[in-house]
Amino acid sequence: MAATERSTDDWAIIARGLTRRFGAVTAVDRVDLSVPRGRIFGFLGPNGSGKSTTIRMLCGLLRPSDGDISVLGLTIPTQAEALKLRIGYMTQKFSLYEDLTVVENLQFLAAVHSVPRAAVTGCIDRLLQQYQLGERRTQLAGTLSGGQKQRLALAGAVLHEPELLFLDEPTSAVDPQSRRDFWEALFELADTGATILVSTHYMDEAERCHQLAILDQGRLVAEGSPSALVATLPGITLQVECEDPRAAQKALRGRVEIIAMAQIGAHLRVLAARGDAVIAAILAILRAAGIEARVTESAGNLEDVFVVATHAGHAPESQR
Repeated sequence: MAATERSTDDWAIIARGLTRRFGAVTAVDRVDLSVPRGRIFGFLGPNGSGKSTTIRMLCGLLRPSDGDISVLGLTIPTQAEALKLRIGYMTQKFSLYEDLTVVENLQFLAAVHSVPRAAVTGCIDRLLQQYQLGERRTQLAGTLSGGQKQRLALAGAVLHEPELLFLDEPTSAVDPQSRRDFWEALFELADTGATILVSTHYMDEAERCHQLAILDQGRLVAEGSPSALVATLPGITLQVECEDPRAAQKALRGRVEIIAMAQIGAHLRVLAARGDAVIAAILAILRAAGIEARVTESAGNLEDVFVVATHAGHAPESQR
């Protein structure tokens, strides 16, 4: 839905033509973005796709080469200083002080964000309990586990109760259980009305977002809810069962019918162009290679969407 179809107050972020160049390299290329308030909005893309650069521009930390940005009704970067008081920002790398204790880090951040002194102790105690850090309050931050550091960083980012939270690949260095716990915390924040913009390259995390923007080579190549994106998938997802999936993959590689392939366990998952005879064509190719197989249609998923959305930018000229 275009931002003009709703009141400006309904949107946490509106960006138009957002571009950032570093010399001859265009890191972000004319991105249009509308992020509704009170939702978890995901940036999905590979490393180097422009996610971090976009977030830094939206935060006011990096000046765009071109384009217009409005965040919480403020014009960025002109009003970036006023924005800092209303947002939280958590980077991929742990950025708190490792030689301070857990509680000392939070006390320092409370001072930075001008949290009223009378409220600091109660606020910190609540966050330590909420993020399971109560028993770690006097422990040096540098000695915490990856998941504990992640929870501390999130506590620090929300200490001043920001309206908007920017999270730049916050779970890239933690275990699956810590990632799951972290996302439960994000949904709790969204329930309070906070808007969250989170970048990730994990498909399971992208599926948890209310809405997604897929970035590739600095361009916005797809946008919508995870279910809506899957519903508009132009390709067909197939499962190939045979004795030698690697041989089947080799036989199908380079065929115009095939968009992408991946071995999943003992099966081969194939994303193919739609067509009435595509299954018959694949079976014929495999039989010609001496491979007997069973090919059935499978439900599409967000990974298939990502492959289709980014395929055109990486395909050889003969396949474009």
